[in-house]
Amino acid sequence: MSDLDQLRDLAREFFARESTPHQKRFAEQGHVDRDLWRRAGAAGLLCLSVPEAYGGGGGTFAHEAVVLEEQARAMDSSFGNAVHSGIVAHYLLAYGTEEQKLRWLPGLASGELVGAIAMTEPGTGSDLQAVATRAVRDGDEYVLDGSKMFITNGYLCDLVIVVAQCEGGLSLLVVESPGTCTEGAPLPGFTRGQPLRKIGMHGQDTCELAFSAVRVPVGHLLGDEGDGMAQLMTQLPQERLIIAVSAVAVIEAVLAVTIDYTKGRDAFGRKIFTFQNTRFTLAECATAARIARVFVDDCVRAHLAGELDLQTAAMAKYWTTEQQCTIVDACLQLFGGYGYMAEYPISQAYVDSRVQKIYGGTNEIMKELIARFL
Repeated sequence: MSDLDQLRDLAREFFARESTPHQKRFAEQGHVDRDLWRRAGAAGLLCLSVPEAYGGGGGTFAHEAVVLEEQARAMDSSFGNAVHSGIVAHYLLAYGTEEQKLRWLPGLASGELVGAIAMTEPGTGSDLQAVATRAVRDGDEYVLDGSKMFITNGYLCDLVIVVAQCEGGLSLLVVESPGTCTEGAPLPGFTRGQPLRKIGMHGQDTCELAFSAVRVPVGHLLGDEGDGMAQLMTQLPQERLIIAVSAVAVIEAVLAVTIDYTKGRDAFGRKIFTFQNTRFTLAECATAARIARVFVDDCVRAHLAGELDLQTAAMAKYWTTEQQCTIVDACLQLFGGYGYMAEYPISQAYVDSRVQKIYGGTNEIMKELIARFL
């Protein structure tokens, strides 16, 4: 058995035990339990593609993808590890100094720290060039002012990478402050809203962040002033690939439960699966799922080889999330009225899937990016 197979078994067991049974409670409170992060760290499921020297698993993006897939197959839309391990940790790994990496990465890997990244603002959406949050140098500190919107892990995070305008241009600053469920005094001037109410992903920690004259040490700048846009553009392909990986896994999981349901459910004296419309619908969905899997696996291969470009990552994010929404909708229809009931996983997958076409850059922005290379 390969290490990826062993990891898959470990992740499947972890989500079945620690996450799936608690989805209703996570949804009611608007976030996962803080201790879930520590348990995931103890199980070795955080920061798998971070070198062991910094507390990580010493693996590759393939290891991260396995955990993402098993989380999706567990119908868990609450745990924000994709942002924590797949995005935040890699900004620190790519642009942090040795001191910064040793300061923050081991805590992210153990779950003692929860990570977030704050790009989006109330008035900017996907337009990062319009960021209004400002960081003004004052001696050995930056004074940070502004607000951020729709921040995954924002409520619990102990560390947030903030995209801000400095004198030298767009820059990334790391802000430290104990999360809402972590002991310790909050950073003066840094406030968090309550978890936002959303139509889906009810258990995923998402909130607003506000910075009012927050003082951040100069040593918390990633790279140099003005490096922010280049850093973001370099890391965004991995973020979009993460979304595509999750999309394919959700497609496959939803297709599997729908096939089982239609083969077991009777209507008009026969199994739903025996109706031509059902078989044709599922055949179409299965074909799209196979194409999506082949495409995304090829993107993962290219990414592991350092060859995944902006255009292809945008294609993967755009096309797989469109397919996800289409296929989940088609599968829900085969459940009939039961598909509209909240207790059925298919209904939750339906509302959870919709945001995939929005975050990580809207699919309209993905089409603009793709068109630039035509």
